[in-house]
Amino acid sequence: MSQPNAPASRKGSNSVQVRRYNERVVLEALQRLGQASKAELARSANLTPQAVAVIVDHLEEVGLVRHEGKRAGQVGQPSTLYAPAPDGAFSIGLHVGRRAFDAVLVDFTGRTLRMETSEYEYPEPQMVAELAAAYVRTFRAGLTPDLRSRVVGVGVAMPYFMDSWTKELGMPASITQAWEDFDFAKALADSIDLPLFFENDASGAATAELVYGRGREVRDFIYLFISTFIGGGLIINGNLETGPNGNSAAFGPYPVTPSLLSSVPAPKGPFEILLRRASIYVLTNHLRENGVPIRRALELDEIGEKAEPFLGEWVEDCADALAQAIVGAIAVVDVSAIVIDGILPAAILQRTVEAVSRRFGEIVPEGLFAPEIAVGTMGPRAAAIGAAILPLYAMFAPDSATLVKAKAPGIGRASLRTYIGAA
Repeated sequence: MSQPNAPASRKGSNSVQVRRYNERVVLEALQRLGQASKAELARSANLTPQAVAVIVDHLEEVGLVRHEGKRAGQVGQPSTLYAPAPDGAFSIGLHVGRRAFDAVLVDFTGRTLRMETSEYEYPEPQMVAELAAAYVRTFRAGLTPDLRSRVVGVGVAMPYFMDSWTKELGMPASITQAWEDFDFAKALADSIDLPLFFENDASGAATAELVYGRGREVRDFIYLFISTFIGGGLIINGNLETGPNGNSAAFGPYPVTPSLLSSVPAPKGPFEILLRRASIYVLTNHLRENGVPIRRALELDEIGEKAEPFLGEWVEDCADALAQAIVGAIAVVDVSAIVIDGILPAAILQRTVEAVSRRFGEIVPEGLFAPEIAVGTMGPRAAAIGAAILPLYAMFAPDSATLVKAKAPGIGRASLRTYIGAA
């Protein structure tokens, strides 16, 4: 199956570039709408009906678009509906976390075909690189030869600074040094013969929410992801805005008041940082300090009532800190919504978001427009799904510059390129 070539310039002067760019505009509109007629696509893409008709026919011919039946009940002939073809392309997303490694295989519609998770005490880089290569081989082997050829790349979402905040996790100095010395990007490029794309893990999760979650309805929002450490992303006008260093909306170092939890030591300075109040490691430490044995957030479903009232203490303390951070953020950036997601069980995440909304209402000052505070839709797989989006956007989006930057900050002391060509 042939596929559109590399992204065409918005300023392309020849007809081939213009046609390829318009194909991507139509694909983007169809992905956003899910299902549409040629007339609807023409309106959404701001192209002529004649141009869209030719483009859709070509995209159907190359296997990226398919018929979805007809819409009856309107004046005139029933409209033929089109949708992205699920097997038009595939992508693999890898999330390198500080406690676990997630791998997903998605189709052209974003549907997750496979997802695997491996947990570890600490992310030793050589072991993580081997896991990545093994999952890519396994996922590709599970496809037929024809479908295997349609895997367009591998996206990797991971913390930019894997060797930071190691004291909070008790990470051995040897692991920290290993990340500083190990060229992770090169190790993956040497073992994976597909284009590689890298993104910060919280930005990757925000991307998933933008493309497949609440971003379909809200075009300007701040995204907060409660994981081992809290992180975030900034969505403006439907674009992920990461800044010159790729680190916008990091949120972990955001200054807040000290925690009231008995398990959290007093800060050395006049304020605490959000990471030490609104992160999962703070919750698990607080439960253990109070006699509740727990290692992972997912164990909360099994622990149940044993976690109370200590879980409730953390929820209120976390919500207070998040509300402070939200007030500070919206004083600088005007957004319609705050979307909060994470690796917490769904009921506890909902409870936490409700507490954030309540606390925000108590402290928000005059002169600010209060955004909607909502629960995210992607959950624990958000970063891996966001990673899988990166190759699809690079291959098929009209402008992937907002998601695939020219460079990314270092992991440890070694810098990563956002894009690495196939080995």
